[in-house]
Amino acid sequence: MSSNGIGIILLFLNFVSSISGLSHEGLSLLSWLSTFNSSSAAAFFSSWNPSHSNPCTWDYIKCNHGGFVTEITISNINLHTTFPTQIVSFQHLTALVLSRGNLTGEIPPSIGNLSSLVTLNLSFNAISGNIPAQIGMLSDLQSLSLNTNSLHGEIPREIGNCSKLQLLELFDNHLSGKIPTEIGQLVALEIFRAGGNSGIEGEIPTQISNCKRLAFLGLADTGISGQIPTSLGELKNLKTLSIYTSKLNGHIPPEIGNSSALEDLFLYGNQLSGEIPEEVGSLKNLKRVLLWQNQLSGRIPNSLGNCSSLVIIDISLNYLSGKVPSSLANLVALEELLLSGNNLSGEIPPFIGNFSSLKQLELDNNRFSGEIPATIGQLKELSQFFAWQNQLRGSIPTELANCEKLQHLDISHNFLTGSVPSSLFNLKNLTQLLLLSNRLSGEIPQTLGNCTSLTRLRMGSNNFSGHIPSAIGLLHSLSYLELSENQFTGEIPPDIGNCTHLEMVDLRANKLQGTIPASFEFLADLNILDLSMNSITGTIPHNLGKLTSLNKMVISGNSITGFIPKSLGNCKDLQLLDISRNKIAGSIPEEIGHLQGLDILLNLSWNALTEPIPESFSNLSKLANLDLSHNMLTGSLMVLGGLDNLVSLDVSFNNFSGVLPDTKLFHNLPSTAFSGNQELCINQTECGSSGSPHSKRSTRNLIMRTLFS
Repeated sequence: MSSNGIGIILLFLNFVSSISGLSHEGLSLLSWLSTFNSSSAAAFFSSWNPSHSNPCTWDYIKCNHGGFVTEITISNINLHTTFPTQIVSFQHLTALVLSRGNLTGEIPPSIGNLSSLVTLNLSFNAISGNIPAQIGMLSDLQSLSLNTNSLHGEIPREIGNCSKLQLLELFDNHLSGKIPTEIGQLVALEIFRAGGNSGIEGEIPTQISNCKRLAFLGLADTGISGQIPTSLGELKNLKTLSIYTSKLNGHIPPEIGNSSALEDLFLYGNQLSGEIPEEVGSLKNLKRVLLWQNQLSGRIPNSLGNCSSLVIIDISLNYLSGKVPSSLANLVALEELLLSGNNLSGEIPPFIGNFSSLKQLELDNNRFSGEIPATIGQLKELSQFFAWQNQLRGSIPTELANCEKLQHLDISHNFLTGSVPSSLFNLKNLTQLLLLSNRLSGEIPQTLGNCTSLTRLRMGSNNFSGHIPSAIGLLHSLSYLELSENQFTGEIPPDIGNCTHLEMVDLRANKLQGTIPASFEFLADLNILDLSMNSITGTIPHNLGKLTSLNKMVISGNSITGFIPKSLGNCKDLQLLDISRNKIAGSIPEEIGHLQGLDILLNLSWNALTEPIPESFSNLSKLANLDLSHNMLTGSLMVLGGLDNLVSLDVSFNNFSGVLPDTKLFHNLPSTAFSGNQELCINQTECGSSGSPHSKRSTRNLIMRTLFS
């Protein structure tokens, strides 16, 4: 609204006031209302009636017995206006709450005039500018929430004058600089949250230990650096210490064990080193300890078993070593035990069966050995079990099938042997089953079809044998199917075509026979198809051209015959196409040259392809690797001269002729890339008038054959 429009409204309001006697505070509120009265938000303020004597009956307003405004509370209304400077003269105002209102502009220095203010909440807006130093004039202020705005600059030192402040929320802004030491003057402070300000830097001021009532200290996602002050141990009321994804270094101070009320210790994503202090075991109220992604070393402290209220332990991605201490058996309330990415060794302790509430158990990327304990079957709440990349041996315990809530199971990259218990496939909630790179054997039973929630089935690099069960077609949610590098025989079940959400099918390096199922045409979301290194026969199905989401297609190393179907030109997203080492004949379709997304590899080598390279190949401008070797292709190579991104080319053992393109790539390629092409001129200085060093020999041979035939 223009300034003239506001002026007219104010004149009108003064006129109304002279008639109705509306108080000055009411007029001020209507003046602010006029700044957004034309927006949809105005409908929420229909009770703001200028004919009233005061605003005490208006929505969002409260008054004292004298008729003066004491509280303004407006939340979750898109005001799309600025801070109401019209109210800074309200001497009786104790609470100003304007949150989630899309307020813009800056907080005016005149905010300091609201001397009675106890609560100021301007959170979740779009306010910019600095926090005015005049905030320090609000001596009665107990609650200050300025979080989730666009404030910048430093936290004003004058904040220390708000000696009654209990709640200070400044998180998720663009604040910078150091935390002022004056924070230590806020002796009543209970909650201090300034996280989500990447520009806040420097060390945690030791003076913060003067805030004896502090229960929540949040400085996560900042540039806070240096060591954790030992004086934090003096904060006996501290329940949450949250300084994650920052730049803390040094050791976790043993004095932390004196913060006896501590429930949440969140220090992950820093550069903390040294050992986890034994004194942590003194924190009887500790419920959640998150120390992952640091540089902690040594052993898991035995004393941790004293923290019987622990619900979550996440000390993954560190350098911890040794065995899991037996004292952890006392932590019967545990719901998450996350130890992945360390150097832990020994066996997985059988006492994990005591953790009846455990939902997540992550032990991957360690050096655990021995067998998976049968007691794991006692974990009725378990939804996630990761133990991949260890040194586990023995068989998969049948008791694992008792974990009826199990959703994610990954025990890949171990030395597990034996067959997969058929009962495991009765887990109705299982969405991911990853058994890659073990020594598992036997057949996959038809009961696999019971796992109707499966989205990922990856069993590659084992010794599985027998047929791929047709029941796999019942897994309608399946997106990843990897059974590569096993000993599977028989045909690829056409039922796979029922798994219409598949994004990857990898069956390479087995002993599969038969043809590529025509039902694959229904896999509309397929990105990767790899059937290489099998004994597949028949032709490439024409309807594979319907797989327009395909990025990678590898069917090399089979006994496929027939022609390259033109329909493959419809697979516009293809980046890699490898149909090498088959028995494919005929010419290369022009349509292959229109696959302009091909940038990784086009490999048609070791087939029986004939005719020249299609002119359309000049469109493959992104292609990095091209292999046409060991075919019977003819004609010129000039069509490849414009492929500037080529880094690797092999056209050896064909029937190409003529001169090479005069480009840097062709000059730098080794002669082996062209060998076996008798009519090809590799070195133009040695070529005769016919353009071939072999022309004279060929003419002589022709004369000899004519004379003696």
